[in-house]
Amino acid sequence: MPIWVDADACPVPIREILCRAATRWRVQTTFIANHAINLPPSPWISRRQVPQGFDVADNEIVDQMSKGDLVVTQDIPLAAEAIEKGADVFNPRGQAFTKENIRQRLAMRNFMEEMRNAGQVTGGPAPFSQGDRKEFADQLDRWLQRNARG
Repeated sequence: MPIWVDADACPVPIREILCRAATRWRVQTTFIANHAINLPPSPWISRRQVPQGFDVADNEIVDQMSKGDLVVTQDIPLAAEAIEKGADVFNPRGQAFTKENIRQRLAMRNFMEEMRNAGQVTGGPAPFSQGDRKEFADQLDRWLQRNARG
């Protein structure tokens, strides 16, 4: 089962974890971005650069992925579409998006966007930490153990 990565905002340490796992587990992993990204050479790792534009990378992932694939993204609307198509989805901090929590996540995202537009909220998410890396690596390992063939 392939892994699809929304690479535009994927932290470099997560990219590195994914590349090591793709080679070790022999799982096709595709990074999709609207800019060039550096990846190590491997028959299991590929990159696809899409044109600049709103949701172009997201649409490419949704068009290419299949039920049972893994999608790694921070983008909640993309996560919702991938879940609808039957993918497993988690973000670079290792938090799973599921049928049970995606509606609440979308509602919170929309609420926060309204607050930012009204000037009520400043700042962003907490800095990416070593704990986030570990949580992602653990979540990826669990997914690979359940799903990888090879």
